[in-house]
Amino acid sequence: MAAHRKPKQRSLGGSTARTTAVALALAGAAGTTALEGAAQAAPRPTPAEIKAKVDRLYHDAEAATETYNGVREKTARTRRSLALLRDEAARRTEQLNAERASLGSMAAAQYRSGGVEPAVQVALTSDPDQYLERAAVAGRAGDRQAAAVRGVQRQLAQIARLRGTADRHFARLAQEEGVLKKQKETIRRNIARAEELLSRLTADERARYAAQDGHGGDGERAGRAAADRELPGGAVRAPDARASQAVSFAYSALGKPYVWGATGPSSFDCSGLTQAAWRSAGVSLPRTTYTQINAGERIPRSRLAPGDLLFFYSGITHVGLYIGDGRMIHAPRPGAPVRIAPIDQMPLVGATRPA
Repeated sequence: MAAHRKPKQRSLGGSTARTTAVALALAGAAGTTALEGAAQAAPRPTPAEIKAKVDRLYHDAEAATETYNGVREKTARTRRSLALLRDEAARRTEQLNAERASLGSMAAAQYRSGGVEPAVQVALTSDPDQYLERAAVAGRAGDRQAAAVRGVQRQLAQIARLRGTADRHFARLAQEEGVLKKQKETIRRNIARAEELLSRLTADERARYAAQDGHGGDGERAGRAAADRELPGGAVRAPDARASQAVSFAYSALGKPYVWGATGPSSFDCSGLTQAAWRSAGVSLPRTTYTQINAGERIPRSRLAPGDLLFFYSGITHVGLYIGDGRMIHAPRPGAPVRIAPIDQMPLVGATRPA
């Protein structure tokens, strides 16, 4: 009976092994190239996509700027209140020291008289006239002493209340400064991200973006040329002298840089510009967009006149100054100087005529 033997396995060798190794190497290289290609397959954002992202980042930065402006204004008020409280506490402390000195003088006088109570001294006299005189003096001394004690107690209570109020103001100030720091970080982060995205564009693409956005040098020169044409002799079409002055100020600010938190005279943010323009006309506006909208009469679009304030976006995060013919002067964003722009460039949500 024939023995059944297991077939002998042949090893790959010689040219066969080399051919197989080459095939595997090629397959591996092809796989690696495919993976690298897949990793690099993400398309480069188009200029339009970059512009949309940049616009959103700048809008978010401006919203954070208005929050920053509001908190900074509140912080300034808290600091002033805290300073007044400290001054009042110092004044009350001086009064307290005076009351204590008065009590000390009374105690010293009693000590010099032998420490005998005034009522006892009165009772010991045998002269009726002296008795009546000393009784009156003792009564007055007792009244003064009681009043001095009440004064000290009152001053202590008032100082305690002032210190408690000051402590609360100090805690509020620390909280507000924390919010300020957070808003600063948000603004800087958004601006840095926007600038990084813009750096991805070529020089030609950046020029086209600036032209589309109206922020290029040509736009600035055009705005100044328009001001020269429209302001012969400094005249401005406006409903009254105050509005005329506010519009004149806005024209004089054309080309000045946008700086978040700035209120002039060399740079502005959007609400800083409108505040400064109306301040030049003797009208005090609040600091932020969302408070300026309530600083006067609400005006429908059909009644707009030069000098009116225009507010944009649902969160009321941007403001411009109307100059007529469907245009405004505003401080757009970082990197964009104060300029003339059509009011339809952004979603208009309201208008106010400062009172």
